[in-house]
Amino acid sequence: MNRGVALLVALLVAVSTVTMATASVAATIDDGSNTTIEADAEVDSGTSLETTADAETETTLTTQSGSDAGAQSSAYAGATVAFDVQGDAITDYRVGGERTFASVAVQSQSETDSSSSGGLDGSLGLEAAANLNGAGLSVTSQTQASAQVTAESGATLSAHDTQHGTLVVESGGESQYVKADLAAEAQASEAGDRVLVETDNRTGVFLVVGDGKVGITDGNVTADLGANATLAFRSYAEGERDERAKYQESLIAEGNAAVSVTAQQRNGKLVTDAVTYGQETSANVSQTAENKVNVTIDRAVHKGTVVMTTVSEEAVGSLENLSVRINGEAAVKASSKSELESAIGGDQSRYMVVQDAQAEGQATVYIAVNHFSTRTVTIDGGSGADSGAGDDGSSGGDSSGGSGDSTPGFGVGVAIIAISMAALRARLER
Repeated sequence: MNRGVALLVALLVAVSTVTMATASVAATIDDGSNTTIEADAEVDSGTSLETTADAETETTLTTQSGSDAGAQSSAYAGATVAFDVQGDAITDYRVGGERTFASVAVQSQSETDSSSSGGLDGSLGLEAAANLNGAGLSVTSQTQASAQVTAESGATLSAHDTQHGTLVVESGGESQYVKADLAAEAQASEAGDRVLVETDNRTGVFLVVGDGKVGITDGNVTADLGANATLAFRSYAEGERDERAKYQESLIAEGNAAVSVTAQQRNGKLVTDAVTYGQETSANVSQTAENKVNVTIDRAVHKGTVVMTTVSEEAVGSLENLSVRINGEAAVKASSKSELESAIGGDQSRYMVVQDAQAEGQATVYIAVNHFSTRTVTIDGGSGADSGAGDDGSSGGDSSGGSGDSTPGFGVGVAIIAISMAALRARLER
């Protein structure tokens, strides 16, 4: 009997441990999120909780002080993107190992020499940008797949360590000039309202979102951005800039796609990143349950937008059974691009899945969110049975095993306790 009592005490301690551990997980999730994501739904022992902030980083950011007072340089090295920040410019910007820009600098138009400033309505705007003295830069934040640089002029520059090596310059509340000096091995050419930059094995595209223009001055790329405008650069490996890529560029440039997201495995870790193209939009990506990716978008304007999400099979489980929910409600599958885009401002959000011909096991999910402000998009690649669960409009938690109404995280613990109690009772009766 004494042995039975000892077993019972040990079992009660185990119950307490499971309870405390589950509460700790839920508290960690709640404290780390200020969005509408219900991250504690259906979290069990088989669920992988990986966010950008928690996952092991593969990038490095080193800072060195120069000989002059206050002079500093920072070096960023990721899987695809690498660059330095030296005083008033981003330097030695490389994508896929190829040097694209010798330097990228930005300055407010009000600080640029008035004798050469033509502004957005003048003929000297891009020429003025060619002569700017860059504003001071400092690296203000870094995640697993991006780094943000802030300029003293009020502009922000963000580099994204994804397959496109995206570089985004947002002007903020004041008009800005941008100058990108090309590397010796790079060449630029104009293509309508965009600028192409070619290196040995890659092609990059500059485009402007909002009030502004981009062009070529003295062989280098210059941009004239109005207030709250965005300059974006996207790079492609040889053969990647196909019709699908050009469609994405058009969505961005026309202001119809304000967010592009990636959720892919890298060296066994889930790496997520969100690029926003101005328009008072911010986005966060997380995985709160196996085979599910959540994208929470906060947008100051009511107008809807397309969210372009590139996901790998490892991140969502299956590309054949993808389903999309907006704040827990199922989005409708679109059959064409026009039907997709017509959802913006419409009654229902829609989505379309396009397999990536260049990368096996990868797809782009175009999600047209009909209106805003804060919306949570859930992409679920579970099996057909799993993805069909929750069609009653419940929030996008994983509803496997019919335990959607149970307290999160206790299903497995309670089962183990029940089995152990049965075994203990049988032993005591003997």
